[in-house]
Amino acid sequence: QVQLVESGGGLVQAGGSLTLSCLASGVIFSSISQMDWYRQAPGKQPTFVARLARNLGPYYANSVKGRFTVSADNAKNTLYLQMNGLLPEDTAVYLCKIDQGGATYWGQGTQVTVSS
Repeated sequence: QVQLVESGGGLVQAGGSLTLSCLASGVIFSSISQMDWYRQAPGKQPTFVARLARNLGPYYANSVKGRFTVSADNAKNTLYLQMNGLLPEDTAVYLCKIDQGGATYWGQGTQVTVSS
């Protein structure tokens, strides 16, 4: 069974920071080809935020580059997203996604709300 559980969301004021975590179970991190963060606003499809791939550096959407940092802890089977300088337009449900063995797995997301 593959399961992804996000945590760390909450309500913050503009300019604040949050760190999101995605704990993966039923997964061998060495076999994961790609680990992503997406975000989804109400009534919209998920949009790309940040990506890690094996032996490659991080990659970010232009809207978050310079403010967000993606990282992973292999021993903890956890993907992280450090978010600084948050803006109201960052408000969304944040979801993690992994690609392994030709399959894609999604978490259910954690809510991030940024007030003006």
